[in-house]
Amino acid sequence: MNGIETLTTRDLGDVRHGFFTRRGGASGGIYGGEGGGGLNAGAGSKDDAAAVATNKARIAEAMGVAPERLMFLHQVHSDRALVVAAPWPEHADRRADAMVTAEPGLALAVLSADCAPVLFHDPEAKVIGAAHAGWRGALGGVLEATLSAMERLGAERGRVRAAVGPCISQAAYEVGPEFFDDFTLDDPEAERFFAGGPNGRPMFDLPGYALRRLREAGVAEAAWTGHCTYRDEGRFYSNRRAVHRDEGDYGRLASVIVLGE
Repeated sequence: MNGIETLTTRDLGDVRHGFFTRRGGASGGIYGGEGGGGLNAGAGSKDDAAAVATNKARIAEAMGVAPERLMFLHQVHSDRALVVAAPWPEHADRRADAMVTAEPGLALAVLSADCAPVLFHDPEAKVIGAAHAGWRGALGGVLEATLSAMERLGAERGRVRAAVGPCISQAAYEVGPEFFDDFTLDDPEAERFFAGGPNGRPMFDLPGYALRRLREAGVAEAAWTGHCTYRDEGRFYSNRRAVHRDEGDYGRLASVIVLGE
């Protein structure tokens, strides 16, 4: 369909889901894709609003839902997780970085461009979740907050499967000493997610850290898809890559999960 590419994983079980790449959309310029338009789903980007709307409609179609049943948040790098159902009132406060539902046919979407998108599924309770976990959110507890919200709908974290989608890898994530201190002052064991880089500065393992938080929270399974957004320009948008090139903006990737009807 229009060249759209989605990545899936068996780690989530048989639930419908997709980590969308940048391919197969209607966006041009820096938001474009290989051989055609780019699938930028970021309404907060400087991209043409009509192109973003078209991209969202294509994502909804690919997931088998109506556009109004594809739910997006106003992401703010928080630990806030919402329980959602349709219809979602226009005036509702969507400032959060995770959402969960037990409603069939409702698609939960998070946006990312180096941060870690994380999808959740309890196949027995039929509860799903989606979280946007940048370093602030992961450190602040957004993954644990997602699991707590799922439990309010009847999920049990010991049954939950979680998948970390495409995000920046350690080899591309150079950080400063203050960043290192934020993680290790209260949790010395977090030091193992840092390694020395070519410039003598720490390199942070975001997907590894997210997996550790998920496993310590008690999920049944947790895995990373293994895709680095920074290094694979043909498939993924990257905030850090855009900053290094002084491009002024960047596209956002959508990661989506939906319960079957």
